[in-house]
Amino acid sequence: MLRHFLKVVTDARGRLITMRRRTLLLAAAAAGTGALSACGEAGLSSDTPIAASTASSSLAPRSVTAYVPPAGSAPDRAFAVGRRDVDFARGARALPTRFWYPSSGAAPAAGPDPVDGADVAPGRFPMILFSHGYTAQPEDYAGMLARWAQAGFVVAAPTYPHTSHGADDLDAGDIVNQPADASSVIDQVLARGGDPLGAAVDPARLGAAGHSAGGITTVGLFSAHRDDRLTAGVVLAGTDFLGAPFTGPPAAMLYVHGRKDDTIAWSAGHTVFAATPWSRAMLSITDGGHLTTGDSFEAVTRTTTEFLRWSLDGDEAAKGRIPQAAAVDGVATLDDQL
Repeated sequence: MLRHFLKVVTDARGRLITMRRRTLLLAAAAAGTGALSACGEAGLSSDTPIAASTASSSLAPRSVTAYVPPAGSAPDRAFAVGRRDVDFARGARALPTRFWYPSSGAAPAAGPDPVDGADVAPGRFPMILFSHGYTAQPEDYAGMLARWAQAGFVVAAPTYPHTSHGADDLDAGDIVNQPADASSVIDQVLARGGDPLGAAVDPARLGAAGHSAGGITTVGLFSAHRDDRLTAGVVLAGTDFLGAPFTGPPAAMLYVHGRKDDTIAWSAGHTVFAATPWSRAMLSITDGGHLTTGDSFEAVTRTTTEFLRWSLDGDEAAKGRIPQAAAVDGVATLDDQL
């Protein structure tokens, strides 16, 4: 549970300890492929175990409702990728947000290479609200998020005020406020209709994704703080949000979790997967820990991309490609209940 997650990052005297940055960090290889690795911080060595979380079995759904996306198709080409920073806030809570988005021009053959301030590509695109992990920041996930933008998605990734890397007043307990922050960012993006980036977002095609604490935040957007505008969720190494049940209209959910995760146990992620009352799938990385490493980067990125093409673009052919994407390099298994 979230309560347990908060407990393991607080010491016996109630003071926050420094958690090793368990996050998705892209190291771009010369050939254009991605590799994700951990970046250590003072206080914990690379082999320091952090107690595993367990989710509540009381969340199990009584029935499962299929999610049926509106019929459509994903773009048939790769886009060049733009990047832009926008200052948002919810009251006194600063939420600077980094965007990756489809831009005009030819996509680099070697893969996405974001250009700051590039023109937005013509058309309207689905948007994914991405939540970073504890002591992480949006740029840590640039490899995967740029790939999503290349596939035709606008990605909005806020930096949360009390759980991000470099925060002056780091506070794991502030995770409980992040679903409301995420919904506020969506509100503010959609209100920017006069801005080319805001105008490019299709308000009928919205999803949320996140890693670790950001995965917990994402689950909160479909449970205790349900944002009914969201129709798809991707939870990377996450678990439940205070044991709250899923609510609201049906959505499609994809869970990605390492079987050897010692921060949030695979079983904790699987329990939430099993509790999801709508179309659901779980990609389990056989030798994976809390991070997506170089070996599993392609399988995770391709699987999440095809899932988003189906759930947000309504592309049935993309749904059929999910098992093939999950099988890349033989590093993972897929429980497909979509």
